[in-house]
Order: sequence, then C-alpha cells, then structure tokens
Amino acid sequence: MASRKPVIRPRVPAEVKNVLRRLERWRSSRKHRTPIPELLWRSAAELARQHGVTRVSRLLRLDYYTLKERLDTLCRDKGGGPEAKPSFVELPSFAPASVLECVVELEDPRGARMRIQVKGGSAPDLAALSRAFWSVEG
Repeated sequence: MASRKPVIRPRVPAEVKNVLRRLERWRSSRKHRTPIPELLWRSAAELARQHGVTRVSRLLRLDYYTLKERLDTLCRDKGGGPEAKPSFVELPSFAPASVLECVVELEDPRGARMRIQVKGGSAPDLAALSRAFWSVEG
C-alpha cells in the first residue's frame, strides 16, 4: 500500500485573501466578458509589489503578463518604477587602453616573405598590406 504525501499549501497572506474574496465575488456576479474593474487591478498590482507578480498572479488566478504590466504602470505613476525606454542611447567613445602592437609574417608558396610590424595602426591597414602582398605576381 503506497503512502500518501501530505499536501503542502502555501501560506496566503491576509491581504491577498481579502483581494481574492473580492475577485471571487466579482467573478460570480459579472456578466460574460466584463473586464476586471480598475480598483481590483490596482489592488492586485499593490499586492504584486509586496509579494511578487508570480505568486500573486497564481493565487488570484490572474494573467501574469497583464498583472506585470499593471504593476509597471502603478510604479511609474507613483514615481518608483522604470522610466520610459529611451529611443536613442549615445555611447561614449573609448580611447584604447593600450596601443595596438603586433607582428605578422606572411610567406607565399614561392618563398616570398613579408613581415609587418604594426604599432598604433588599425586592422584595415594590416588587411590592405596583406592583400597587396598576396596579389603581387612574381
């Protein structure tokens, strides 16, 4: 005979129970497809701020993403949330920490060799020199 594991139910805070009762009352008396009243959304968003969006959306059986959006709006209205996303972000130009310095040695199948030592140059300079070396007909 298999033993049954005890069902562990999470402790639901009193303020969540209160909003849940109000939501259940509204759900039982609403007309089909009536949107949730703004006051109930605001109460749910306040709870989400205190107890987390995931927990509150599960306990109140509300859509996670809609509740998160309501919480973001509530926080923005109260000045405690994220600001509007910028449309343009300027990144400062960074001076290189050290000057580029490298040595490249090239040798073709005919035995011609070229050694390029770069100090402070750029990669396009190195590429142009390499192309010139490989394109020389000997």
